[in-house]
Amino acid sequence: MSGLNKGVGRVEVTLKWDPAPAGAPAHDLDLVAGVFAAGDPYGAPVHLVHFGSRSPDGTITLHRDSRTGQGFGYDEAMTLELDRLDARYARVVVGVAIQQGGGRLTFGDIANTGIRVREGYDDLLTHDFADVPGARSATVVEFTRDEADGWTYRSITRGFDADPGTFGTLLGSAAS
Repeated sequence: MSGLNKGVGRVEVTLKWDPAPAGAPAHDLDLVAGVFAAGDPYGAPVHLVHFGSRSPDGTITLHRDSRTGQGFGYDEAMTLELDRLDARYARVVVGVAIQQGGGRLTFGDIANTGIRVREGYDDLLTHDFADVPGARSATVVEFTRDEADGWTYRSITRGFDADPGTFGTLLGSAAS
């Protein structure tokens, strides 16, 4: 970084939702982060971070995974240490995918969905998916590296009619 601006450093992304009604298949939502190369920030992700995986350098980690939404408050949590991310990466996109094992589910089918992006005690972004009720997956936030300002963020809510496997290939598309 050439300037004195710090930008965004270490953030936590948390996700919440209400459990499925009694007798219905569980609602399983998953945080997904895609990391993109500086030379191709809108191409294929260099790596994806989701349940069962983390970034190879340990800078992005999903450290709480829920398969049901049961619990109090936020059920899934991912930490992104952007200030430690190698300079060859210039963009990180975070989104949410709904598992489809119990049948087709969209954000409109799941009660009290919410996502929060925080740096320390400061909320940078909160979202409830109300603007993408028919989507099965959605992007939420984009972090980009700027030489003068460090890492910056912006909301990029965009819904997709895509299952988790397909969503991983779409979340960083230029249209988001």
